[in-house]
Amino acid sequence: MAKKKVILTFPPALIEEPITYNLIKNFNCQINILKATVRPKVEGRLVIELNGSREAVAGGLDYLKKIGVQVEPLAQEVRHSKERCSHCTACIPHCPTNALSVDREEMKVSFNRERCIICEACLPVCAYKAMEIRF
Repeated sequence: MAKKKVILTFPPALIEEPITYNLIKNFNCQINILKATVRPKVEGRLVIELNGSREAVAGGLDYLKKIGVQVEPLAQEVRHSKERCSHCTACIPHCPTNALSVDREEMKVSFNRERCIICEACLPVCAYKAMEIRF
């Protein structure tokens, strides 16, 4: 089973096409949409996690490139700086996957990298810049 996180950028002509449906139906891929931005008649961007057999994922990525979708690997990660963190918990309600949580007994913020979908919701709310994007 292969798993790949990628950023897809759609030109205006492809925004209304059933591209994710085709990945599921024609390539037997599972798709988890992590983040989406669509500007009608301008462009669309999706951050997705693509799961399936190696052949299915490779075929799906080839299909995307052939129809004109720009495919980039998601080569970034969110980092939590324990040194900068004041454990104020301002970031906790903004994290949609509970990658950031608080231990109520110690009142300390912890970060689970495996749960993070790199939505960046934590970045603007952290006054101490304890959360950062690494490329």
